[in-house]
Amino acid sequence: MNGDIYLTPDPDANDYLKENPFGLLVGMLLDQQIPMERAFGAPYLLHTRLQQHYGKALHPTTIVALDEEQLIALFSEKPALHRFPKAMAAKCHLLADRIVTDYHGETAAIWEEAPSGEELLTRLQSLNGFGADKAKIFMALLGKRFKAAPAGWEQASDPFGRTNEVRSVADASSPEALEQIRNFKASMKAAAKA
Repeated sequence: MNGDIYLTPDPDANDYLKENPFGLLVGMLLDQQIPMERAFGAPYLLHTRLQQHYGKALHPTTIVALDEEQLIALFSEKPALHRFPKAMAAKCHLLADRIVTDYHGETAAIWEEAPSGEELLTRLQSLNGFGADKAKIFMALLGKRFKAAPAGWEQASDPFGRTNEVRSVADASSPEALEQIRNFKASMKAAAKA
């Protein structure tokens, strides 16, 4: 997939996310309770660890083939891929299993075969670890950064699909955009506390 993304300061990790749809989905899965740059840098790090330890690439079939302890070890190795490596390893395994079972291991089929934005939203929300907002943000990321979402994605992903706002990872196209996203999130948290 070609995309104009700046999800992490590491250019290799950004390039990897463009090449690996499952890596991109895992990054979105991990984007909770840690900085987004760390979450989206994790798939490349996980891929590197899989290569080092097992000679395998990051792919749903690779994750499904690992047992729980192996995957937890990969997530826990320093630096840990998430602040909750055991829980996120389990979520990643469930996500991979679903893609293998329902999409024959082809992650991009989730969006490439969706006939509409509403259907894609339904598909994403049915994935382990993807609530309504996360599903909408990921759809907006596909639409805005990769031009890979089906017709109707703007409406189905509202408010994250809006082109005149910088509010989520879907808008992360540069270091400046990343800072704007951080500022937007901070202002939303401040408003919620007031």
